[in-house]
Amino acid sequence: MIYIKVMEGYKRRLIEKRVTELFAYYPVIAVLGARQVGKSTLVENLFTGKVTTTVFDPVVDIGNARQDPDFFIQNTRTPAFLDEIQYAPELLGSIKRKVDREKQNGQYILSGSQNLSVLKDISESLAGRVAIINLWPMTRNELFEEAGIGFLQAWLSTHDKPALIIQKSLPTYTSIWHGGYPKIAELPDHLVPGYWQSYMQTYIERDVRKVANIGSLQTFSRFIGLLAALTAQEINHNQLGRELGIARNTALAWTEIAESTFQWLSVPAFSRNPVKKLSGKNKGFFTDTGLICYLQRISSPEVIAGHPMQGRLFETFVVMEIIKLIQQLPIQPNLYHFRSHTGAEIDLILELNGILYPIEIKSKSNPSRKDIRGFSAFRDCFPKENIHQGLVICATPSLQPISEDALAVPWWCL
Repeated sequence: MIYIKVMEGYKRRLIEKRVTELFAYYPVIAVLGARQVGKSTLVENLFTGKVTTTVFDPVVDIGNARQDPDFFIQNTRTPAFLDEIQYAPELLGSIKRKVDREKQNGQYILSGSQNLSVLKDISESLAGRVAIINLWPMTRNELFEEAGIGFLQAWLSTHDKPALIIQKSLPTYTSIWHGGYPKIAELPDHLVPGYWQSYMQTYIERDVRKVANIGSLQTFSRFIGLLAALTAQEINHNQLGRELGIARNTALAWTEIAESTFQWLSVPAFSRNPVKKLSGKNKGFFTDTGLICYLQRISSPEVIAGHPMQGRLFETFVVMEIIKLIQQLPIQPNLYHFRSHTGAEIDLILELNGILYPIEIKSKSNPSRKDIRGFSAFRDCFPKENIHQGLVICATPSLQPISEDALAVPWWCL
């Protein structure tokens, strides 16, 4: 049993156990995630007093790490936490040589906020020596410090109908408007827009400049705002480019930058047979609804109820909650969406152990059979697949059967 003494005000993360276990079995672990999601705070609380911490900088060459990486590694006591490693990628080769020489686990913890550049360097330099952990913004359970196994985990781990685990409800639009960034939870509502303004300025000027040579950062900033408006939809990069007066290839490259910096997530369409008349486009999700609300100038939680994006904000929020929660599983399910050319669709499909788990997300309290037509269409398209009972995640006050093959579940019980 590992006992962790945490800092005052620190909110525990669901992924803590996985981080400590992996560090015991790998010489290097890499904690990757967007700026300010709590990577450094997580590591510092898990390993207080046990690691030597160095935070790298895009301008200053801390400890001469970029100029003489071997010397830096030789003079850094292990276990070591190397924060913002994307600013000193030269160290990765030196780390590889040291861990190969010493053959000990638990030597280095790396963190970074640029998935594309960091992962490329790590995969080339530390293949087989590093465990990678993605840290997303906080879940509702983490923000409100509620423990226990939620409905989703029970649903994925049993063929029987799991019992509903009652948890404290929270107004839906409040959770959506605040999102999951740790700092937001500490701020009064009137200071939240200022936080996001500073965040976007730092993100554009530091992270984006590092990942790619973009001619117009102002146009890229507009692109991020447009991408936020398109959350929970299939993405057409031709249309996206036309809106901004940029080429399709540029729109595609910029979407990949947003994904590499953890602001965007793509979910592929499900298909076993390319001959089927199914949509093959990826569906995209902005990774935090709080940032979407800022970019769309939604000034308060109450505004969301009548906003044109209300349904897509709710879907994005629930999808991201699911993605964060399944990271606790030993094997994470594959993620898909489904849409036929006739318009039948399923918002999210999880694939685990050969079983497909269809999930529909509705921002309503009383879903009906009309809301589960996609489940029937999916079963008709794939009659040989092992398809589990479907879930409709919504604002229902309690678990409700909709049909023999579908359950309505409150979103706050995930």
